[in-house]
Amino acid sequence: MSDAALNPSSSLDSPALWSAGAPLLSLALMDARNHTLSLLARFEAAQGAAGLAADVTPSPLWLAGHAAWFAEYWIGRNTRRSLGVQCPPDPLRLPSIDPEADRLWDPAWRSATPAAQAALPAPAEVRAWLLNTLESTLELLDRLPPDDASLYFFRLALFREDLIGAQLVQLAQGHGLPLDLPLPASLSPREALQVPAKRWTLSQRASDFSPEGPPGQLTVELPEFEIDAQPVNWAQYIEFVDDGGYERPELWQPDGWAWLQRQAPARRQAPRHVLNLGVARQGGGGAVLQQRFGQSVRLSGNHPVTHVSWWEADAWCRWAGRRLPDEAEWDLAMHTLARRGFRQGGVVEWTASRLRPWPGARSGPWVDYAWPSMEQARVRRGHSPALRARLSDPAWRWWGLPGQDEDWVGFRSCGL
Repeated sequence: MSDAALNPSSSLDSPALWSAGAPLLSLALMDARNHTLSLLARFEAAQGAAGLAADVTPSPLWLAGHAAWFAEYWIGRNTRRSLGVQCPPDPLRLPSIDPEADRLWDPAWRSATPAAQAALPAPAEVRAWLLNTLESTLELLDRLPPDDASLYFFRLALFREDLIGAQLVQLAQGHGLPLDLPLPASLSPREALQVPAKRWTLSQRASDFSPEGPPGQLTVELPEFEIDAQPVNWAQYIEFVDDGGYERPELWQPDGWAWLQRQAPARRQAPRHVLNLGVARQGGGGAVLQQRFGQSVRLSGNHPVTHVSWWEADAWCRWAGRRLPDEAEWDLAMHTLARRGFRQGGVVEWTASRLRPWPGARSGPWVDYAWPSMEQARVRRGHSPALRARLSDPAWRWWGLPGQDEDWVGFRSCGL
């Protein structure tokens, strides 16, 4: 096992963390729990100041409590945790330190709705639950043998809490809660890149940890293709809007057009959180006004499009006479074209690919993570400001349903 805890170049927020041994993993679990508690305190303060509605959905209080429940459910209560990824999804479990834990935090019993939040304990009790479960998790981690199977569920608990942290950041953006996150990078326009035909095996992450279970491997024969050097920017997207992109059903797949008609209170005319595209049409140099954590922020035309659904990305490509890259094309370009100008812009990116298991993939213990979304969701690649930097390895597979746009998600295109 590669123990990043012994490597001075590693850090709590480095992708090397997923290969770390118990000492560094212990610090990362504390770091993640502190992040959860800090975000929860922001929501509580905003609600106490009457600046945020009490019925935020999903409930931040439930999400925080669920993070602690998840760790205890798979670590402290799991009698077969030493099996690691080979553990069955329903092992014999011990009772929780809180007799009400399953009723309060298990998604099978209670979801993150406002009605569910009304029946939750007071915030102070939830904070105590987060601290108590963290203490018991760290005590067990201190006694582990140094092997990957024994560390698997501790890594899984960290991964789950990092995802919940990202969800809390997305909620803060959606409800105007002040947070300080960096803007996606502004990138000067570059010419699209030609990629020669190649046999390509999609890369695995640097560590063996895989939350969905053994991921398998995919090898494909890719013909020559052209791909954008960076994600589509606002200046490019505004041309689509000005050309009636949101009014022309021929640019949209039927399901995408139906999604667009369902947007309320009025039909959507731009990606989520856009306040004004007019500044670009009035000599603003392609700038966009966007709501960002409760503030109006002006973005240049060279900033990447964000908070865009797959349907919108696909419609833009149809309008531009291009297409979304499939997952293998994106992966090949990311790993081979950096010296030729392939750049990410601080956003996760839609691909054309449906989420499917690769050959040889098997479900891991947490079957609710990836497998229910197979065939329905589209694959995303890249990294967003909502995600911790330790999740920035480009080989991570993310995904979303075509209408989802809560994350800092954009896209790039390929030639037909």
